[in-house]
Amino acid sequence: MKISPRKITALILSASMLSLFGTAEYYSEKLPVSFMTDKGQSIKIAAYPNLSCKKDSRTSATVSLFGAVPVKNIEIDERELPVLAVGGNTFGIKLLMEGVLVTGFGEVENENGMKCCPADESGIRKGDIIKSVNNIPVDSNSQFQDIVNSSENITLTIQRDGKEQDIDIFPCISADGEKKCGMWIRDSIAGIGTMTFIDTETGRFAGLGHPICDTDTGGLIPVQSGEAVPVEITDAKKGVSGIPGEIHGRFSGESYGQLILNTETGIYGILNNQTLENICSDAEKFRLACRQDITEGEACIYTSVCGENPKKYSALIEKVDYNSDDTKNMVIKITDEELIEKTGGIIQGMSGSPIIQNDKIIGAVTHVFVADPTRGYGIFAENMIKDINS
Repeated sequence: MKISPRKITALILSASMLSLFGTAEYYSEKLPVSFMTDKGQSIKIAAYPNLSCKKDSRTSATVSLFGAVPVKNIEIDERELPVLAVGGNTFGIKLLMEGVLVTGFGEVENENGMKCCPADESGIRKGDIIKSVNNIPVDSNSQFQDIVNSSENITLTIQRDGKEQDIDIFPCISADGEKKCGMWIRDSIAGIGTMTFIDTETGRFAGLGHPICDTDTGGLIPVQSGEAVPVEITDAKKGVSGIPGEIHGRFSGESYGQLILNTETGIYGILNNQTLENICSDAEKFRLACRQDITEGEACIYTSVCGENPKKYSALIEKVDYNSDDTKNMVIKITDEELIEKTGGIIQGMSGSPIIQNDKIIGAVTHVFVADPTRGYGIFAENMIKDINS
């Protein structure tokens, strides 16, 4: 049977339209529901040059394929994107918790030689934050124990899953007369990280790119107060496949400033005037990038792993996930031979090292791939800027 040219043309057009709409559906799944944008600027999606974005209003836009096939309606967060001083400086982290954190349980022996665990029996769970004892706020292990020893009846106000509740506990009396609850608690934490960027106008800075969590519970540490301090780097343990490397150092010198916030996107603080001047006087400055500005290809990171001032090292962005909102938004590979020779690639303590592409701060290094220390994850800088002024 002979098919007419008109039918052949219609079939070709139909197949082409199906292909276009299939491609549009693919892009729709790859794009987020909203984009942060630079005020007054057009929106371009670096990884997908065949997509165009037309603003419908100050808060919405339409993404289309070749300017003709609708892909997705998105929300717009339009703001004046800041110019920031690039970090790369290693710093010490000293945090005091808001309350005390339950990190584990253990049996205790009472005055009659019987073993028990009052904390477990009362319904307390690992990861609970004890906010007060008998309505007295607690912020240290010693304060907690003093109140327990001096009280007859004991009620703990704990925070679990963001909600507070009261729990009665009945400690054991040990042979030496001390009241024991049978649980391990923690009131502070310390570590080493890297600054990502600094707002030179306010002194506020961002670091790490991921939360500070308790090593025993895995829970995010609630911050009552904290301090950023200088670190004297003693050495850097090189990472190899299967064994992550790490920066070794000790706290030294006077305070850099306050740590005020610990969130899913990193640690945030305010530098004192002297530190702000010392760090930012010679630091390069770059405009913040939005996620849609980032594409696969060449980049660099700034970091300090041997005690020197931050240095620039070459890297490669291997993958970008525009639609992700956690701390693993892109995959980065270290390509700089000097850094690989020193560290094997990414090591613990480098978290927060800023990533630069096309003269913009696009994000920070957050995690290393244990099987390949030259590769790891990075977070979008825009996710961090949203928290820096919280």
